[in-house]
Amino acid sequence: MNNTHVKKIADELKLKPTQVAATVELLDDDATVPFIARYRKEATGSLDEVQITTIRDRIGQLRELDKRREAILKSLTERELLTEELEAKINAAETMAELEDIYLPYKPKRRTRATIAREKGLEPLAELIFAQEDGVDPLAESQAYINEEKGVADEEAALAGSRDIIAEWVSEDAEVRSRMREMYVSNAIITSTVSDKEHENAYKYEDYYEWDEPLFESASHRLLAMRRGESEGILRLSIDVSHDEAIGLLQHSFLDGDNACSEQVNLAIGDSFKRLLAPSMETEMRTESKKEADIEAIRVFAANLRELLMTSPLGRKDMIAIDPGFRTGCKVVALDSQGKLLENLTIFPFGSDHQKQSAESDIKALARKYKPKVIAIGNGTAGRESETFIRSLELSGVDVEMVNEAGASVYSASEVAREEFPNHDVTVRGAVSIGRRLMDPLAELVKIDPKAIGVGQYQHDVDQIMLKQGLDDTVISCVNSVGVELNTASKQLLTYVSGLGPSLAQKIIDHRNENGPFKNRVALKKVARLGPKAFEQAAGFLRISDSNNPLDKSAVHPESYHVVEKMAKDSGCTVADLMADAEIRRKIHLDKYVTDKVGLPTLEDIITELAKPGRDPRAVYVPFKFEDSVHEIGDLSPGMILPGIVTNVTNFGAFVDVGVHQDGLVHISQLANRFVKSPTDVVKVHQRVRVKVLTVEVERKRIALSMKEAE
Repeated sequence: MNNTHVKKIADELKLKPTQVAATVELLDDDATVPFIARYRKEATGSLDEVQITTIRDRIGQLRELDKRREAILKSLTERELLTEELEAKINAAETMAELEDIYLPYKPKRRTRATIAREKGLEPLAELIFAQEDGVDPLAESQAYINEEKGVADEEAALAGSRDIIAEWVSEDAEVRSRMREMYVSNAIITSTVSDKEHENAYKYEDYYEWDEPLFESASHRLLAMRRGESEGILRLSIDVSHDEAIGLLQHSFLDGDNACSEQVNLAIGDSFKRLLAPSMETEMRTESKKEADIEAIRVFAANLRELLMTSPLGRKDMIAIDPGFRTGCKVVALDSQGKLLENLTIFPFGSDHQKQSAESDIKALARKYKPKVIAIGNGTAGRESETFIRSLELSGVDVEMVNEAGASVYSASEVAREEFPNHDVTVRGAVSIGRRLMDPLAELVKIDPKAIGVGQYQHDVDQIMLKQGLDDTVISCVNSVGVELNTASKQLLTYVSGLGPSLAQKIIDHRNENGPFKNRVALKKVARLGPKAFEQAAGFLRISDSNNPLDKSAVHPESYHVVEKMAKDSGCTVADLMADAEIRRKIHLDKYVTDKVGLPTLEDIITELAKPGRDPRAVYVPFKFEDSVHEIGDLSPGMILPGIVTNVTNFGAFVDVGVHQDGLVHISQLANRFVKSPTDVVKVHQRVRVKVLTVEVERKRIALSMKEAE
């Protein structure tokens, strides 16, 4: 382990080096973030998942820097260019930009104007001019370099070639590049102008036809919008700093004196900035600002995804689920409390009188047969109308719930859905997904690519590798914080359990199918190719509710069972008694059970877990109902106060479903009667809110809402 990296990360995160070193060691040993956060608190000093993830990502960056450093040193050594001074500079570089700046003059490159000038033998002239000594006449000195065969026709051609060489020296000076980069970071302005007003999507970018702002103050969503407009050929972007200030920086660095040579160097400086440095810096700034915009967009996406995945589950209840539709009818499915499909049919409640009567008869018959506790209805096309129809039936003891069906169509056409329901079409699969999503949002949503769930912001424009990592981290965190019932979990859900992945998840499913339900956690060791490491990482996050060991339904790790058993023995009771009786637990002195491997953090977690074994951290489900009088956008009018559900949160506001098939926007300025720095400070995805309708544009399907006006 590189102790320099450990100290650097510790300083950056204000942690103890021992905490960072222990975390890196665990990560290198293939421990997962949830496992380290939950079961290795003694080693890390109780670091949380965010801190552990940050350490993981930072050590990865530093190791990539080391790899690049090694490659550069190897290249320079092979080409016999490495000196002690250069090696020291390379080893001291702390960022990739600094490292690349040092390497730039030695980097193999395509033929440049400076390369061609060197081939013409003009480098000695360039060196003479660059020295800027008094009394040297560049024009006179250049005569010695005139050579028709080499393409140097006259004095001016010789001077021009020497300036090309000087321009490259200026642009490749590491210290100057660093200062120029600082200038761009502090002062660069991004300018957007319209390029193609006639483009079919041009109207989307009208705000950016004539737009400029400081680059690194540009909000993530604006920057990504402008870049998308540029990629579509609608906008033209440029990133610039003050030309005079940039030239002044270069003159201060390279001009030495006031003579004929200095005049030539000054000309080279102007050319260097315009032709080499400015384009290079603009490329860097585009890359860096895009990276920062991506990070912010992914952060917002991940935060929204977490809220959605951790939505309150209704729980295991018999239900009817409906995927609504006008022309093709409503697909209706009956599900048991485990989400198993029992029956499906299609009704047409919005057709002829005969079809309406038939639909009413079918639903009532289905309700008598399966005795559902709830009817789940997708919130898409015909959703509110279907809700009104179902409520009009006045089914006794049956609740009616609207379900956000974003992504259900993606699931229904997926390979996962085809595997689950090979004999049913996409509409039946979609209805099943809607019902299961109400029972347990997390278990169902893990089957869908997070990008299709509809809580992102420019998700197709950001770095896809970084996006996948961020979203996978979020899903893994959510799945492991809730825990997974081993005997009922789908392959997709098991895939996200610490230490498993797709291959072992399938092995578990195969073993379960061949041998029946797991009787206890120990039986997990019999799964093919599931070794001690995978068992260690996964076991604590897997639950077996009806196990012959009561601890198997808790988050207590099997490696700590002996501690609980000793507590029970010392208390003169069974483990089951210890879990059931708070009075017995209160009398336990945890200090008595501290060892060199088990500390107070783990013991405190164990006691907490014994009190509420396998407790679901998600909130209790609370029914929700839209306003009865609104079903479509035309029913809205300014001034209405309505209940709604937040469906997406962006940097510029929040989108709210008020039950009209079109989400309305609560702009950041309308979120609260106070300054709001970030919408996530006020609202979360799936939060229930009250909003006031400000404006409605039916043709453009735009609804402006306010939360502060509704207070």
